Amino acid sequence: MGLNPSSATFGPRGSGGGGVMAELTALESLIEMGFPRGRAEKALALTGNQGIEAAMDWLMEHEDDPDVDEPLATPLGHILGREPTPTEQGGPERPGSVVGESKPILTEEERQEQTKRMLELVAQKQREREEREEREALERERQRRRQGQELSAARQRLQEDEMRRAAEERRREKAEELAARQRVREKIERDKAERAKKYGGHGGSQPCPPTTEPGPVPSSPSKEPPTKREYDQCRIQVRLPDGSSLTQTFRAREQLAAVRLYVELHRGEELGGGQDPVQLLSGFPRRAFSEADMERPLQELGLVPSAVLIVAKKCPG
Repeated sequence: MGLNPSSATFGPRGSGGGGVMAELTALESLIEMGFPRGRAEKALALTGNQGIEAAMDWLMEHEDDPDVDEPLATPLGHILGREPTPTEQGGPERPGSVVGESKPILTEEERQEQTKRMLELVAQKQREREEREEREALERERQRRRQGQELSAARQRLQEDEMRRAAEERRREKAEELAARQRVREKIERDKAERAKKYGGHGGSQPCPPTTEPGPVPSSPSKEPPTKREYDQCRIQVRLPDGSSLTQTFRAREQLAAVRLYVELHRGEELGGGQDPVQLLSGFPRRAFSEADMERPLQELGLVPSAVLIVAKKCPG
């Protein structure tokens, strides 16, 4: 409405003038403290004219609102807690009404004292708000640090669990590998012991007559390559009596007994199911390998880099 409350009185003289005076004094005090008029009127209206402290609390809490300076649609008289006068409603003034007649005028000293008290109150509210915000910021920071520590501890526990599982898996694999090697060694030792017991001179038992084992045929010098190449591995194909075949790669330095053990572990039931020993023969040149040959490396027997062997049952002693 643009009315100056310091120079006008709204309402009749007599009763009711004290409330209007107090409201106008609160509005003037807020304006003198530096608050815009529209914002001060809005604060008084929205706090139900509970006093300057309530209005200041509202102003301090809503000072950052984007719509804090938007005016209310309520008439000025309603903002100040009273009904509009006939003059504000556009009607003619009643005869005898005098403007500013019932409004007591404050002295300059009283006005300064009131302004001082209001500024101290504003400063106190501001300090309380800053202290509250500081406490809230400290609490948020403590929560953030606590959550960060909990997250870091959880991540560390997860890494430790993964490392422990990986170590256990490596130990298990190593133990299984050692156990497999031990089983192979034990199998070879048992096989050697059985062959030694069966063919080692008990009762004069001997293997098949040597007539079935032709001597090694020396290779022709003309067929050897000009340069000798060293091979680390040997590919052995073993033909079984039932027509099937086994193929496996061995190291060139492994003994022929490893090939025989592989055949005995993987041969079919028609050869005795792994009970009877087998005889290894070479196809070309024709040769039957003896027990002494079983201890010789494949490279020394001329089976490198590849060879085809034939499996036959050993003749009983």
